[in-house]
Amino acid sequence: MMKGVTQGFEYRMKVVYSHFPMQLKVEGKKLLIGNFLGEKKARSANILGETKVKAGADQVTITGINKEDVGQTAANIEQATKIKRFDPRVFQDGIYIVEKIL
Repeated sequence: MMKGVTQGFEYRMKVVYSHFPMQLKVEGKKLLIGNFLGEKKARSANILGETKVKAGADQVTITGINKEDVGQTAANIEQATKIKRFDPRVFQDGIYIVEKIL
């Protein structure tokens, strides 16, 4: 509890794509993921609580003082890019958790 208030929690996620580059944009309490596997409609992931999300070209950084909100936001982003209609062994596009700084 004290560690979260003084230092905060941070998750780093890597954006992985092979052909269609993803476009990430933070709008309010949602992260919009555009052009995922060439889809026209943008996918969205909820940002919980006081969590701050910084989206770069190939990395997403999630920071906050509440461990549960930061972890659930990272899980929401990872689940939003889950591939359902293709073989996941071949199509490995997505946003994955790379590092947890607690």
